[in-house]
Amino acid sequence: MGKKGLKIAISGKGGVGKTTVASLLCHLFARDGRKVLAVDADPDANLGMALGFSPQALAGTRTIAQDKALIKERTGAEPGSSGQWFSLNPTVEDIPENYVTTERGIKLLQMGAIVSGGSGCVCPESNFLRTLLSHLVLEDEDTLVVDMEAGLEHLGRGTARGVEAFIVVVEPGQRSFATAKTVVKLAEDLGVKEVYAVASKAREEDRNIIKEALGDIPVLGFIPYSPKAIDADLKGIPLFDSAPEIVAEAEKIVKELEARIGKEI
Repeated sequence: MGKKGLKIAISGKGGVGKTTVASLLCHLFARDGRKVLAVDADPDANLGMALGFSPQALAGTRTIAQDKALIKERTGAEPGSSGQWFSLNPTVEDIPENYVTTERGIKLLQMGAIVSGGSGCVCPESNFLRTLLSHLVLEDEDTLVVDMEAGLEHLGRGTARGVEAFIVVVEPGQRSFATAKTVVKLAEDLGVKEVYAVASKAREEDRNIIKEALGDIPVLGFIPYSPKAIDADLKGIPLFDSAPEIVAEAEKIVKELEARIGKEI
């Protein structure tokens, strides 16, 4: 892969378990000795909690989208305003090292929500975050796992082509399947070539039904429904530390992904 690390984007309908899947992959990559950068690009940011970052560490992190001084400095425009001229190519190379917090060999970068004129706005904040994500995907040497929202707000066409695997997480249910198909279509339209699904909260008897419902979307594996997931969330501990059977399923997902994209990860 040269200097460019593996790049994975994970999306899905809210509540399906995509952040759980993202956290498991991050821990597996870190355990295997990779330099891992976890990017929380979901406005409902909770990847840090799923990873097991301490409350103290999370309290001390800065969310990029809410740093108005930074965005104004780099874009030349006032955040939250429309109809302004702003830089389309802001400098972002130094951002990761200044905005990450690190625990257990995983670096966390929280992008944050854009409080502005609606999703898809052409505004300084949106452009800045899109430029930053593009830099991380196309240039950064770390293994990158991006926990995205169901929409692909920060994923531009050029950035999408640099993503080596786009994973949409589903749960058993027609609404989740419909959202997955929409997200996959958006990703493919942007030029992502490797698009897969992971099924979360899946019972053994659900597996064939899920595969049939997803049609042509390859399924990398299944994260089973487990009370341990609820217990881990209640206690504020990583699922990676408390459910070895779920970790074993996540390991199978990594191996299947490796076989699909044709490289050791």
